[in-house]
Amino acid sequence: MATNPYARFLGEHPPFEVIGETAGRLKTLLDGLGVLGVEQAPAPGKWSARQIVCHLADCEIVFAFRLRQAITQDHHVIQPFDQDLWATLYNPCDAETALTVFTAVRRWNIRLIYSLSPADMEKKLTHPERGEMTLEVVLETMAGHDLNHLAQVEAIAGSL
Repeated sequence: MATNPYARFLGEHPPFEVIGETAGRLKTLLDGLGVLGVEQAPAPGKWSARQIVCHLADCEIVFAFRLRQAITQDHHVIQPFDQDLWATLYNPCDAETALTVFTAVRRWNIRLIYSLSPADMEKKLTHPERGEMTLEVVLETMAGHDLNHLAQVEAIAGSL
């Protein structure tokens, strides 16, 4: 079975709880940063809060696709993507729109996630770079990924 690279961020946090709270936490953080604060990168070559939210919106779309494929197909193979290449497309994107996309798709995904049976959670899929995993591990990955990026945005907010 694959290891979850985001498990260290998840710790004892229940994945479903994290997944349900992320959009609200992001909105609070972005509101606190304001229009100028969302553009501040913590260091050269690091993403600003706006870019992080754009990334989270992209990832939520990807997770939506992966969840649906994993549920409806036997032993689905995930298509990886290069986040740094996708990030080159973020310049025309604003934080508010990215947050709106993230929030809407997350709501849609939550509805699906809460409808899953225990058997659905054990469905196996393969990530070409991480190996075989269950749908439950994908949800843990989503939650750990959220916490990683929320911590980054919190650090940006704390530095301003």
